[in-house]
Amino acid sequence: MAQTFRYLTLTGYFGLFALMMLWPTVLAAAPQIPVALVLIVTVTPLLLLVRGLLAFNPKSYAWAGFISLLYFAHGAVEIYANAGARWLAGSEILFSLLLFFGSALALRSRGKAR
Repeated sequence: MAQTFRYLTLTGYFGLFALMMLWPTVLAAAPQIPVALVLIVTVTPLLLLVRGLLAFNPKSYAWAGFISLLYFAHGAVEIYANAGARWLAGSEILFSLLLFFGSALALRSRGKAR
C-alpha cells in the first residue's frame, strides 16, 4: 500500500514541478517579473526534494508535505485574484494536494508496515 501512496506523491511532485516550469515560461502571458527570478523562487524548493522522494526518504516526504502547503496557498490566491489563470491555479492546487496527501499517507503506511 505504501507503494501506491508513493506513486501518488511522485505524481503530485512531478506534476507540480512541470506546472511550475511551464506556467511562467509557456502558459502565461508576459510576466511583470523576470522569468528567471520566478523560476528560482518556485522551482528551487521542489528541486531540494527530488533525491529524497525518489529514494523514499521519510524526512523528504515530511518536508514535501510542508512545502506543498506553500504551493496550495499560492494556487488559492491565484484562483481568486487572476481570472485568466484559474485553470493553472486549479492545477496547482490539485498537484499540491496530491503531494500533501500522498506523502502523508505514504509515511503513515510505511510506519505501519515497520
